[in-house]
Amino acid sequence: MILFPAIDLKEGRCVRLVQGDMAQATVFNDDPAAQAKAFEDQGFPWLHLVDLDGAFAGKPMNAAAVEAILARVGVPAQLGGGIRDMKTVEGWLTHGIRRVIIGTAAVRDPEFVREAARRFPGRIAVGIDAKDGRVAVEGWARLSEMSAEDLGRRFEDVGVAAIVYTDIARDGVLKGLNIEATLALANAVGIPVIASGGLASIEDVKRLLEPDCAVLEGAISGRALYDGRLDPTEALALIREAADA
Repeated sequence: MILFPAIDLKEGRCVRLVQGDMAQATVFNDDPAAQAKAFEDQGFPWLHLVDLDGAFAGKPMNAAAVEAILARVGVPAQLGGGIRDMKTVEGWLTHGIRRVIIGTAAVRDPEFVREAARRFPGRIAVGIDAKDGRVAVEGWARLSEMSAEDLGRRFEDVGVAAIVYTDIARDGVLKGLNIEATLALANAVGIPVIASGGLASIEDVKRLLEPDCAVLEGAISGRALYDGRLDPTEALALIREAADA
């Protein structure tokens, strides 16, 4: 199980939102590269980056911050937000992003995702952000009519490396992961699923290490790491112990 620390970028700074609301942004670090280095030093094996401005604009908006992070750390990073055409996919993968996450375009243009997965095996993930079971798009500003499971099934057997599933209602509010909905998606598709939205404490990490969650690739943690509710040393030690058991 991989625990991904989240670095959400808004206007070049590291922030956390509440339920995807850009008006409710708390700045946690003015230097995202320094934050990334701190996470690497704590022992996290991956980073999860989100270009929040890009998600709304439909194109990369925090490229300088992302490039500074990549120059500072050696661990792999996955990136979402504003990735809606092949040129952007190629650009980020060339710059050193290990895996790009396609969200809105997965709903609007599924063939784009299929083609990207064919061209870049193992390096394309799909971001499924849902509220009340419906998939949200454009930085969570709009709800589509599609369910998370229906969207996930679109990409079976095309080489998508992972699905990042976020419960918007829980994101940034520290109410715990929506394990039930995440497992429902993971058990409905053959693509590895990463849980996101609401991870609040070490109890959530323990829950993720229970047998029924073995189907998940991992989970993303944001606010709980920044405000000290989740001790990274304790969380990573638990994960290592489970892997060694």
